[in-house]
Amino acid sequence: MNENTFWILTALAGGRRHGYAILRDVAELADGKVSLRVTTLYASLERLEREGFVARAGEEIVDGRARRYYELTDDGIAALTLETERLAVRLGAAEKRLAAPRPAAIRPSPATMVWGFAG
Repeated sequence: MNENTFWILTALAGGRRHGYAILRDVAELADGKVSLRVTTLYASLERLEREGFVARAGEEIVDGRARRYYELTDDGIAALTLETERLAVRLGAAEKRLAAPRPAAIRPSPATMVWGFAG
């Protein structure tokens, strides 16, 4: 799962959202470190809809503009759940390694070093 998909599905895990609400949620959830472009969002939503991870969940007109809503499907929930489990395993492995004592660097002793000689 790519990063954009992860953030879009995560935003929709909070419930039914329209496009701009998804953009706002992604920025907030990612603590401002991810900012999707509108074109990227809608291309991703179309793909996720074809793949069965999201479904359209209504439309309304607000200030003369159409607002289309999306929601996660059961397959979308399953995909996001699987991805969070995979990320948790990766995070745990990295944290475990970072917390472990680091072995001292091994340097060869002068007696075992091979020196070039002119002959």
